[in-house]
Formats: sequence, structure tokens, C-alpha cells
Amino acid sequence: MSALAGEGFVAIWHDVAPEGRADYYEWHNREHMPERANVPGFIRGRRYLAEKGSPEYFNLYEVETVGVLTSAAYLERLNNPTPLTRRTVVHVRNTARSLCRVAASLGSGSGGTLMTWQLEAAPDGEAALVEWLRERLPALLAQPGVIAAHIGIADRAGSNLMTEERKMRGTATQVPGVIVLVEGISAAALEAAGERELAAAGLRAHGAIDPIQSAIYRLETDVAKSQAAHRHADAALPAVSQDVSDPQADR
Repeated sequence: MSALAGEGFVAIWHDVAPEGRADYYEWHNREHMPERANVPGFIRGRRYLAEKGSPEYFNLYEVETVGVLTSAAYLERLNNPTPLTRRTVVHVRNTARSLCRVAASLGSGSGGTLMTWQLEAAPDGEAALVEWLRERLPALLAQPGVIAAHIGIADRAGSNLMTEERKMRGTATQVPGVIVLVEGISAAALEAAGERELAAAGLRAHGAIDPIQSAIYRLETDVAKSQAAHRHADAALPAVSQDVSDPQADR
């Protein structure tokens, strides 16, 4: 059974400059996630904060099909950023972003923590790497504390489209070719599962090339389409005072 809500997803990793962090949270919570969830074909968005590894943030948007991610409706949003988006995106750093087709998804729900792998295959080796990863998913899912596991393959052409939002970031955006996401109940559970089933040596032996990037994240917030309209309507309300000076202080 599939644990993801659709047949495609957007995976985005990035940092945020310290001076832009408070604005980032207000924008992402009140405007950006609800706006994205309201795009036709988008189902759910999630934002995570790093517990181990980097970059600092990971964002996951589940969509009905990978075609949604190059649709006119989504490109219209990417090419017509709001004023708040323009002010905020300039603080985003070290971005990796892949528009993915779901190659496999197993599990019974969502976990509060998530471990991600950004992978590239040796030339002509992507299919073999993905097949080996598919074979590992049941073993991953059987590990203590693991709730779900997913594999995505990047649509490189779609991921590399030059949009207005991409131009505003001002730096190169990485496009990992193969994405692995494992959801669980704790960072310790995911780290142990990853060491048993997706160790770097095993990934390299089956076609992955360096650098192999992995990190563990905890969920900060999510929004589904059924919630997005209400949250988007609240975007004009006065900002709620919140301490975002160091969101990682409670790690």
C-alpha cells in the first residue's frame, strides 16, 4: 500500500539566513504553504527542521501526479511570486529541489520524524540503483519505529525549468536524481534503520556515487488542501508573536 497521498512529490532542502528567519516562518506558515496546497493537483505540504545533518529545512509537497508540477497552474505561481515571497526568498540558501515521480511507497501512515537521502547514480546506473532500493523498502519498513518509506525519481527537465522564483534565489539549485524518504517515530529509530538497510557502502555497491547526502528531520507543520483555504484566508491577520530566534535550541 502507498503511504504517500499521490503519485508525485516535490522535495526541497534549504537553509535560511539568520536575519531572514522570522520573516521566513511568517511567510511559510501563513502564505506559502496554504498557497501551494491550493494549486490544483496539490494534496498536502509538510515542513521539517533538521535534527541531524543539513540543510536546515526540508519541505515535502505531495501531488496527484508528477505532471501537476509542470502544469500551467503551478508555473503561474512560480512565475508570479507575491511581494512577501520576493522579500523572503532572497534569504534562502543552499537549495536542492527535485520534482519527483513516486517509484515506490510503502507504509501505513506518516511519522513525526523523517530521514532523507539525496542520491545520484553512476552513468547508466539509475535504473539498477532504484530497483535495489525498491527491494530494500520492505526490510526498511520492518525496522523498529519505521512507519513508511518512499522512493522518488527526479523529472530533471521539469526540475530545471528557470522560473521567476528560481531566479530570485540567485544561486544554483541542485537537483538530486534519486530521493529516499523514510518516516518514523524518532531520530534514533531512523538512524538505526538507515545503518542496517541503507548504509553508504551498500548504496555505493549498487550504483550510488559520492557525495551521498542524508539527514534526519522532525516535522514542524503540515497543511492539506482541505485546510489550506482557511489558513490562506488567515494570512492577512496580524502576525502572531513567536520566538523564532533559534528554532533548533530544543534539539
